[in-house]
Amino acid sequence: QVQLVESGGGLVQAGGSLRLSCAATGSINLINDMGWYRQAPGKQRELVAALTSGGTTNYADSVKGRFTISRDNAKNTVYLQMNSLKPEDTAVYYCNLGNIWRGVRTDYWGQGTQVTVSS
Repeated sequence: QVQLVESGGGLVQAGGSLRLSCAATGSINLINDMGWYRQAPGKQRELVAALTSGGTTNYADSVKGRFTISRDNAKNTVYLQMNSLKPEDTAVYYCNLGNIWRGVRTDYWGQGTQVTVSS
């Protein structure tokens, strides 16, 4: 099992910044993806940014140039630096870890942290 603990959400004005953190503990495979998803009211959960253990990044088009994902493999922690925030970034942000073993992916999720951007 894997446990994910998120922190760093909150209320910020448009144009401001927030930094989310997610620490993973438990049975973490050497090969894994860590990332952030978000879900706004009435919408489906969507990928925000992901980072493989090998260093490959993937960003949603809507956040490219504004958000930066990074990870500390020694601490099994992933970060999301969010700059130039917009009201449409308002959502619950979920940390995700995907353990990969022999080509099979097992996903784990954090409890979510609210990000609210006021106009």
